[in-house]
Amino acid sequence: MSLKDQLQADLKQALLSKDERRKTVLRVVLAEIKNAEIAKIGELSEAEQTAVLQSEIKKRRDALDEMQRANRLDLLPEARAQLDILLAYLPKQLTRDEIEAAARQVIAELGVSGPSAMGAVMGKLMPQLKDKADGKLINQVVRDLLK
Repeated sequence: MSLKDQLQADLKQALLSKDERRKTVLRVVLAEIKNAEIAKIGELSEAEQTAVLQSEIKKRRDALDEMQRANRLDLLPEARAQLDILLAYLPKQLTRDEIEAAARQVIAELGVSGPSAMGAVMGKLMPQLKDKADGKLINQVVRDLLK
């Protein structure tokens, strides 16, 4: 079952169970997938659907950061709940230790050190970890290793 099919099935279930939060979040993601299909003029691949989902997750994470900076603590629980709903649809994410091991391997392969090698390491590492970890976390791990 594709991601889109899973989202649609879960939307139907949310409608039947009257789960307003899940219904709203799933409708937004499905609308974004539909918009991407219209822009592409065709069906999205599984990887493209996952990319749309990751984009929505990134929006939610950015919104959480903004809410914290604006001291809007009253909005945080709802935003976290929406983020948790979306995270359930991502493939299993790597831990920081797993990302660090992959980054160390790439650094060793390239034989580089220092902050100036950040671009080379990220360029080789990101395709390997694309759907498996958050880009910000990968960036932070590589930055810490290249200090």
